[in-house]
Amino acid sequence: MQPPTTLKPTPTVVPRASKVDAGPESISRRVLVVDDNQDSATILAMILGMSGHETRTANDGLEAIEVAEKFKPQLVLLDIGMPKLNGYETARLMRQKDWGRRAVLVALTGSGQEADRLRSSDAGFDAHLTKPVDTAAIQRLLATLNTHER
Repeated sequence: MQPPTTLKPTPTVVPRASKVDAGPESISRRVLVVDDNQDSATILAMILGMSGHETRTANDGLEAIEVAEKFKPQLVLLDIGMPKLNGYETARLMRQKDWGRRAVLVALTGSGQEADRLRSSDAGFDAHLTKPVDTAAIQRLLATLNTHER
């Protein structure tokens, strides 16, 4: 009878985090991610940061305006259902600022009916994305910014 063989665990190699190459034509943008779900905001900001964009997060509408005043984002990904100041009210206030008139505002919401899209458009949003957010759709928006400066 042979003694049992001992298997040595194989070490797992975890690659170091690095900037994802979004292509030679990509341009780094200032992106503000606003969501009352802090984990969602952080994860989305990290994904965009790995693509070379400068990001900030906020977790309610009032904080979003405060952060945006200093950061001057070019793209704002803005949750609709938030405490203190919802996304519609936040978008309207942002549009009153010089930087806010130039920024691309994108509504992030769980509601994707035509009436929801019309309401976000009326509030000043340029685009409407339904959660869960498709990061490829955000990358397409960023690519549009690369070719059509506001």
